[in-house]
Amino acid sequence: MAKNFLLNLLFPKFCFNCQMEGIYLCEDCRAILNINNHHQVFSGKHLNDLYWAIDYKKPLIKKLIHNFKYEPFVKELSKPLSSLIINHFQLIEKPLPFFGEGSEFFLIPVPLYEKRLRWRGFNQAQELAKQLSLFWNIPLLNNYLIKIKKTFLQSQLAKQERLGNVRNAFLVKNQEKIKNKKILLIDDVFTTGATMEECAWILKKAGAQQVIGLVIARD
Repeated sequence: MAKNFLLNLLFPKFCFNCQMEGIYLCEDCRAILNINNHHQVFSGKHLNDLYWAIDYKKPLIKKLIHNFKYEPFVKELSKPLSSLIINHFQLIEKPLPFFGEGSEFFLIPVPLYEKRLRWRGFNQAQELAKQLSLFWNIPLLNNYLIKIKKTFLQSQLAKQERLGNVRNAFLVKNQEKIKNKKILLIDDVFTTGATMEECAWILKKAGAQQVIGLVIARD
């Protein structure tokens, strides 16, 4: 408690939108994000479905995610950002099989290449997955899906270039632990889907029964 008090005193938090002190995303600014209250069924080449909380075109969500992933690397944004995903599911009326007793799902974050992980200091998808695992009480499988190839930033590439950029970039360790599992694959943003589709393909090659994507925003 004393440590948190001292950190807040030396490095106070401010809402990224209105500058209210004490919080990175205040309730009033959160309200303008208009979290999705319905689910649009998605069928990808390898992904069985995809859930997203917010349209990425909203300037505030872009600003939050940018500050989460790039300097100043506000790691604590994992809490308000993961809460947007949680809120999306709370707003969906249809009961979902991911939660509650008897759930057979596991959380797996999209991994970072080792060099990029050292640069940032954390994997943003893993930090989101940790928060979701705690809230939903769904097991988190860390370091089963790994990135083995350095790639260019997807955001700087055209769609076809993105597909080639991530091809054969991922690997599943301990495949026996993935066999017949139902996976919730966690990332921050879904644009062309190249990264998540590649991860889903690798997971299914390892024997995963089902792979469903969960992201904060879809572009």
